[in-house]
Amino acid sequence: MRNLVLVRSTQGCAQQPGVPHCVTVRCDSGSLLGASQFSITEFDPRTGKVLNEASLTTEGYLPEDGSGTVVGLQDLAELESACVATAAGDVILYNFSSRQFECVGSVDSGLTSMSWSPDEELVIFTTGQDTFIMMTKDFEPIIEVGIHQEDFGEEKFITVGWGKKETQFHGSEGKQAAQKKTVELQPAPAWDDHRPRVSWRGDGQLFAVSAVCPQSGARRVRLWNREGVLQATSEAISGLEQPLCWRPSGNLIASTQRQRNKHCVVFLEKNGLQHGDFTLPSSTSHTKVKELWWNSDSTVLALWLEDTTAAGEGALSTHFQLWTTGNYHWYLKQSLAFGDDPHRAPVCLCWDPVHPLQLHVVLRDWTTLMYEWGWATERSRGLDGADDASVAVIDGSKILVTNFRQCVVPPPMCSYELQLTSVVNQVMFSCQPNRSNELAAYTADGHISVFGPELREKENSSAFRTVCQPLVSKRTYSVDLDLERPLELHHLLWLRVDLFVAVRAFPKTNYSKVLFLSPSQASDQTLALRCEVEVSGAVVSVAHSAHSGSVTLQLEDGNIKKLLWDCDEPLVEDWEDSRGSLVRFPVVCVLTALCNIVQEEYVLGLTDRCHMYAGDTKLASNVSSFSVCNDFLLVTTHSHHCRCLQLSSLSVKDLQVALAADVGQNDETLRRVERGARIVTVVPQDTRVILQMPRGNLETVHHRALVLAQLRKWLDSLRFKEAFMCMRKLRINLNLIYDHNPKLFLDNIATFITQLGSINHINLFLTELKEEDTTQTMYPRPEDSLSQPYKVPGTKVDIVCDALRNTMESMDPNMYCLSILTAHVRKTLPELEIALQKVHELRVNPPPAVVAVSAEEALKYLLFLVDVNDLYEHSLGTYDFDLVLMVAEKSQKDPKEYLPFLNMLKKLEPSYQRYTIDKHLKRYKKALVHLSQCGKEHFPEVLQLVKEQKLYTEALNLFAADKTHYKELTVAFAEHLVGQQQMEQAGLLLWRCGETHLALQSFVSCCSWRQALCVAQVIPLPPDQLALLARDMAEKLSEQRRYSEAALLLDQYANDCEEAILALITGAVWDEALRLIHTHQRQDITETNLKPALLEAFCAQSTFLETQVSTFTRHRARLAVVREQKLKARVDMLDEEGPDCADAELYSEASSVLTGSKYSQSNSRISSRSSKNRRKAERKKLSLKEGSPMEDKALIHALGEIITTVDKMREEVHGLLKMLVLFEFERQAHRLQEQYAEALSLLEAAVPEVWPNNALNNCTPLTGPQSTANSISASFQQQSPAVLPPAQAQDAEILAPPKLRHNIKWKLTVLT
Repeated sequence: MRNLVLVRSTQGCAQQPGVPHCVTVRCDSGSLLGASQFSITEFDPRTGKVLNEASLTTEGYLPEDGSGTVVGLQDLAELESACVATAAGDVILYNFSSRQFECVGSVDSGLTSMSWSPDEELVIFTTGQDTFIMMTKDFEPIIEVGIHQEDFGEEKFITVGWGKKETQFHGSEGKQAAQKKTVELQPAPAWDDHRPRVSWRGDGQLFAVSAVCPQSGARRVRLWNREGVLQATSEAISGLEQPLCWRPSGNLIASTQRQRNKHCVVFLEKNGLQHGDFTLPSSTSHTKVKELWWNSDSTVLALWLEDTTAAGEGALSTHFQLWTTGNYHWYLKQSLAFGDDPHRAPVCLCWDPVHPLQLHVVLRDWTTLMYEWGWATERSRGLDGADDASVAVIDGSKILVTNFRQCVVPPPMCSYELQLTSVVNQVMFSCQPNRSNELAAYTADGHISVFGPELREKENSSAFRTVCQPLVSKRTYSVDLDLERPLELHHLLWLRVDLFVAVRAFPKTNYSKVLFLSPSQASDQTLALRCEVEVSGAVVSVAHSAHSGSVTLQLEDGNIKKLLWDCDEPLVEDWEDSRGSLVRFPVVCVLTALCNIVQEEYVLGLTDRCHMYAGDTKLASNVSSFSVCNDFLLVTTHSHHCRCLQLSSLSVKDLQVALAADVGQNDETLRRVERGARIVTVVPQDTRVILQMPRGNLETVHHRALVLAQLRKWLDSLRFKEAFMCMRKLRINLNLIYDHNPKLFLDNIATFITQLGSINHINLFLTELKEEDTTQTMYPRPEDSLSQPYKVPGTKVDIVCDALRNTMESMDPNMYCLSILTAHVRKTLPELEIALQKVHELRVNPPPAVVAVSAEEALKYLLFLVDVNDLYEHSLGTYDFDLVLMVAEKSQKDPKEYLPFLNMLKKLEPSYQRYTIDKHLKRYKKALVHLSQCGKEHFPEVLQLVKEQKLYTEALNLFAADKTHYKELTVAFAEHLVGQQQMEQAGLLLWRCGETHLALQSFVSCCSWRQALCVAQVIPLPPDQLALLARDMAEKLSEQRRYSEAALLLDQYANDCEEAILALITGAVWDEALRLIHTHQRQDITETNLKPALLEAFCAQSTFLETQVSTFTRHRARLAVVREQKLKARVDMLDEEGPDCADAELYSEASSVLTGSKYSQSNSRISSRSSKNRRKAERKKLSLKEGSPMEDKALIHALGEIITTVDKMREEVHGLLKMLVLFEFERQAHRLQEQYAEALSLLEAAVPEVWPNNALNNCTPLTGPQSTANSISASFQQQSPAVLPPAQAQDAEILAPPKLRHNIKWKLTVLT
């Protein structure tokens, strides 16, 4: 839905003799190269300055009388030469450096055309003998072939004998359509020059030749490959004319066809078949299409038309038309009328090969006109909801208007058409915000037509209503200016009803004028020049701001000017920013717009290279389209995203960062769109964005940023209904209504209910409530939010449900009955009993109100919200059988399922009835309470229920006053604890209730000897049995290595001091054993038991230390070898540049990736094991077997365990040393102390080697240029090991060095 808008036009005159025959563009310099019957001339198209000139008559290639003709001209950039072909048959090369001519060949029969391939490797010459010659770029002949061939070509169609025309069904055409009709070919028109036309495909693989067939006199198109082999011949097309041009993209060949009642542009495929056409409007029998050309990117088709009807006898009226296509429709976008002056008639036209939308026109007097167009969408400029978001599309003499606020109509259709009398070249909407739906059109005949809404009476609301009101013609102005060339006026703005602004360029003096046009005082049908402002330089774009009314002009050098138009003496001044600096675009922009960024007005621009600027700051380099709507900037990018950014909250730097940064999943500014989508318009004060796809169809999207911004405005202004309907339509989570501002919502709940009005809408809001705060997860608040709204403490769902329910009950409980029920059900703990009770009240006392809901309807609604079985059980839990029956009747249950059960319940005593119901509903605690109220005869059932459901604590609280039942329950609880292996707690309960013998058994079984002895004293036990009990318990304690406690029992309760001393000696409790020896005067035990035990302990400790030191030394040496192997493997991989070498620096020293082990580390089954088995599997990974994948970790783990074990021996060694010194075993004591000290020194010295990265010395995360991912991760793991996964926590524990307890003093000074 874009139009071609003239960006700029220039005019120059070379003032050369003769008439230009051929013109081409030099790609390297941008100059034009023209050939006449006298010379070759290179000149600047802007100024007309001659850069190079060479005479063809002086060299004798053309006659001096000017009768010669140049049939072809081509710039050869690689050779720095120009190739000229003359009608006499000469092929001439002119070298620009040496300024010399060279005749490279000559054809006796003469030449009619020359055509070079796009890659300039091949050239085709057509001769006067109806042949063509193919040559290389060095002019070596390849082949000479006759143009007229009898054969169809290599791509001849194959018929298999079925599907003939005679056998097909022809519908309403009748059987006569099945008969083959001979096509009567019309010969070429009289004005046809009968010269062959040659056109290459864009890739240079095929070329087409259009020539007049000698037999039929009609033109036919033949297609050849670059080897000169005929590929296909076109079908017989009656009235085919001379123009021929192959679309550079390669899919279509364009030509023209004259039919009896219309004049068409037809398209051929590469197989020669016709594929589509379009009709030329206002074409008569006197109109001819002389030539047509595609531009370099295949988007625009230019037609050269000549008409004798409008010019009079013997004169020609020339005009050019520019056509574009979209969605399989051809639009006439521009028409350039050159009049009938033969001296200023166009003779040559060519598209610029570098700038696709730049057109060069050379007139007979060597005047050169350069037109450069750009693509633009003409949209209305309104700011409020009164704007229709209209878009106008030019289609010849029609304007296709689409009103996007009311309807989305895909092109080429539209909401309505505006028909004019002449071709439209520019459309402009009114710049006044209150008249933004009105538009004006500037036509090719120099008139401006104004269209506005038609004033009609108010329509009857009960009748059909017109949704989209077409505009009607209000007035047509003629422009009272002496215009010398087509499109001399451009960049028109309709600033006010009576004021138009246009730009007029004066290329010869390199300045432009801004013209202010107003209705003339003499005639209100004429626009007269009110005043003009001169601008130094060519104006290439104009922008107007609907907010401020500012108008900016962009010059061809990128400078920005500000037009002060709303004053008595309009003037132009430089555009300056807030710092007073001049603003200019680094590159000329084809599209510009004005917007406010953080309260400062900026000029936005988009170049033809998709670079977007805000003044001199580049915002992005991949923008395909943009639009400014209200406070938002919307852009589409080549990464197939549509970004929507709020300008009031972002600076220019922020815009730069936002357009370049990757965004998160919930970023509301981003939306993915289809590849190649462009913005057509944005509906003001709405959420709709209209996008057009590359194939032409439209798509309406509701951009999340626009939606949320509009919703926030509505919610802040308490317009809950609009917000709710929008959220419901666009599937926005309704929790945002509350989460946006909880306090505001709770303070205005009555307004919310009143505005929604519908019970269904209130219920929908309640059912979507969640505890999640959508402003934190789904729809984050904008960064510019000044303050966070006050959060109401408590459970969100419960707060909203209670607030809505209370308000609805106070307003009209009958009307909002269903919503009140929903509020009960939707709470965190559903209040189903209360909801059922309300339904029951409706049934018992039906309300008289008309809007009231019946009990049946309410119950049916509850069944919709809650599962029928849950509702039945909750109704049963109310103990109200009428309510139960009401629910059961509305459910799908069979009466045989519930009636017998209900009848049985009705016969029971009330407490036992409730017990039965609670037990049925598995509410065992309530069942126990009701059963306890049923009397003593039901106590066996109580005991059974308590044992089955393990309700011992609750039962004890209920029967605390009944000693008999309390004792039975306590004994049952103790038996349960015994079964749970909780003997001590069972003993306490039994002791408390007086079952001392059972309590004693419990205490003895769990070795709780203190409680056991107390109970034994309570019983009381005889002394001999007490001593026997003490011996039994001492034996169990010894088995548990609790020797001190066992000795205490033997000494104090069994009166056996010898056994007590021996137990202490066995447990290495030397000090206590020595005390008992002297207390009981048993010095004999010192010689018989204590001293031998000390020597035995010395030997054991010495041997253990030697074993630990030897194992530690062996593991330490192996760890050094393993680490060296890993380092070597890592270096080798870096040298070999393996596939993972880029990540080699990330491997930790404990990694097993590079060990080259034959063992596999993967074990997918571990994840499905239990936690115990997982820990076992992790331990199995730490194998000390050489070559295992985690050998290094296993060695570190083993070394750490040895250090920990040896360090724990400090107290034990200290006690043994004291006894050895006491009993004069100084040699053994000295040896043990030295051996243990050496072991500790060895272990402590090895810690930095085994654990080189000691994390204990650095409590902060390791970051910086020398850090790797693993080192940073390890530092964070050491800071917070509690949050690590089990496997990682284990690795961190292994890699952390053990702590030595230096604060424990174990050495004896007497041994040093």
